[in-house]
Amino acid sequence: MIRIQGVSKRYKGAANFAVENLDLHVRPGEIFGFLGPNGAGKTTTIKMIVGLLAADKGRVLVNGHDIASDPIAAKRSMGFVPDKPDLYPRLTGLEYLNLIGDVYGVDGPTRTKRLQHYLEMFQLTEAAGDLIQSFSRGMQQKLALTSALLHEPSLFILDEPMVGLDPKSSHQFKEIMRQHTRQGNTVFFSTHVLEVAEQLCHRVGIINQGRLIASGTMDELRTSPGHAGSSLEKLFLELTDEGGSYEDQE
Repeated sequence: MIRIQGVSKRYKGAANFAVENLDLHVRPGEIFGFLGPNGAGKTTTIKMIVGLLAADKGRVLVNGHDIASDPIAAKRSMGFVPDKPDLYPRLTGLEYLNLIGDVYGVDGPTRTKRLQHYLEMFQLTEAAGDLIQSFSRGMQQKLALTSALLHEPSLFILDEPMVGLDPKSSHQFKEIMRQHTRQGNTVFFSTHVLEVAEQLCHRVGIINQGRLIASGTMDELRTSPGHAGSSLEKLFLELTDEGGSYEDQE
């Protein structure tokens, strides 16, 4: 579903790489959690996957499509929610969602059905006709999630998707993620909430200082040398503090 092959990125004027020689395979039917300290390279990686940043070297494949040479085909199969959704404040919620529906070619009856479902789920039905600039941070996050779900993509790419969500909406979205992968689809998301990652993810990857230092299932990570029986929180702290490394074998 996602293949990242030898990808590196260094910002202009920076001494160090934001992401360096990253190799990662995210498979169909799994929720993959992408973890790391602030500044580790998570958001840079996600921006390269979705085509917002060009890699300095390496390749990113989404459903077999190279994001650099075939970006439209790659982007059609994904729904993306950034860490800080940049919505159009002078559109109403419905206007924005209909714009997204037009971009992805969602037909009228299908669009109406899906919008009714997600707006009710996220308790946005009454507010949908209001200008986005009047929405709270949590309401804007719900709107961004709805827009990413509208065309039912095979791949969800989510940067801190739970930020701003109330407990009920957070629980409902976790169920959406689980159901999505039960249908053979994929979720790739970053989070600082390690309990959520441990609860949801089939596999996780930990990035630190631009390099992938661990990748695998929780059982694989717990049986790695020196980390037997550790919680994800303990593993994360040990690996990012010590610069240790463990990666699964594909």
